[in-house]
Amino acid sequence: MSNKDLSRRAALGAGAGVIAAGTLSAPAVFGQPTTTLRCAFWDHWVPTGNGALRQLAQQFGERNRVNVNLDFITTVGNQLQLTAAAQAQSRSGHDILSLSPWDIGAYADQLEPVDDVMTRLISRYGAVNPAAEFLGKHRGAWRAVPATSGTQNKPACVRFDLMQEHAGIDVRAMWPAENRAGPGAETWNWDTFLRAAEACHRAGFPFGLPMGQFTDSVDWVGALFESYGARVTDERGNPTIRGNQALRQVMDYAVRLSRFLPNDVWAWDDAANNRALISGRSALIFNPPSAWAVAKRDAPQVSERCWTIPMPAGPRGRFLAYLPWSSGIWSFGRNKNVAKQFLEFLSTREAAELTTNTSNGYDIPPFDSMSDFKIWETEGPPTGTVYNYPNKPHHQAKAHIAFAPAPAELASQMYIQALNTKVIARVAQGGETIEQALTWLEREINNMRRGG
Repeated sequence: MSNKDLSRRAALGAGAGVIAAGTLSAPAVFGQPTTTLRCAFWDHWVPTGNGALRQLAQQFGERNRVNVNLDFITTVGNQLQLTAAAQAQSRSGHDILSLSPWDIGAYADQLEPVDDVMTRLISRYGAVNPAAEFLGKHRGAWRAVPATSGTQNKPACVRFDLMQEHAGIDVRAMWPAENRAGPGAETWNWDTFLRAAEACHRAGFPFGLPMGQFTDSVDWVGALFESYGARVTDERGNPTIRGNQALRQVMDYAVRLSRFLPNDVWAWDDAANNRALISGRSALIFNPPSAWAVAKRDAPQVSERCWTIPMPAGPRGRFLAYLPWSSGIWSFGRNKNVAKQFLEFLSTREAAELTTNTSNGYDIPPFDSMSDFKIWETEGPPTGTVYNYPNKPHHQAKAHIAFAPAPAELASQMYIQALNTKVIARVAQGGETIEQALTWLEREINNMRRGG
């Protein structure tokens, strides 16, 4: 789907200004105005989400005499991932392509190193989110530029009225829209979470936590596992299952928690938890603000009672489910230098803030220094509802991508196959013991390592 065909997203509602001239370290001037840069970006879930990239592409193109063509490709049916695979095989296609977290490692040998771009950006804006750096660097080189558009955290979006009425927890007092933790924040752990899940389930408003094979499921379960120190492999891909008591502990917890979730969560896709919140049937989901944004439009009586708070802490600390997008440049592309200039332009603070504002606060910049955008303070109703959506120092949380620190080739397979939710389902739904399910998990990982 090309940029000119995207009339269905014409209403942008961006409300953003012009990016200041001179945001790049040195403006690029090309001899012919017919230079064409072809980009394929993730098709945003938020209705206005693609608007910022259109604005920025136009600004960059006019300033540098470049014709920037944008295609927005959905991940529904893995269409974007299939596009990347086809272009890598044919060695032709777009100059720039959005890459899902583990695809960077899968195509590292065919991606242009971007150390020069990242060195300038880091010197200007400071450290990159460690999880984004882990995914973006391979064999000592940056193989993609971490993107703002589409990058998301998945903290808890809570119906504060239902949580207070049925579980006795005031999440707004615990996590106010201020740069501090409130009373009771130290008790926000998985044990408290389990008691709250049981109470809300008993009241008829169960937590909407997917347990299927889609990214929302894999991501929040991945953060849960990491908070228990329950890794299934080491950094070389060797299984770490036998004798792993942390893994057995988190499995037991997940099975107990699943009893207080809707019966069909094992079949939920990435839209099901959104629907549960928007319909008013759920007291809590783990999600970026897209569900809240749709509720704001379609069910304001729900959105005005939502409040975003960090994920609970486990025995090994608090971890935040994180799903970053990155932009890669094919090594066989024709316009690599122009592509680098454009990606550096998109990564400036001004461009990142425009992108985040246009998505109603959904998009998370990769630089920790950009966690202070005003949109998260002012967005509402209620005002401050997404203040705690970006990871802030007082949360004492670390961003986590499911199946890290496994090698990219293996982690990608485990992620796509949703091994972490499947192993829970084998106990909770299939009637296996935890030991039987973990034996299956180890066998699956070894088969993947052998290419089976």
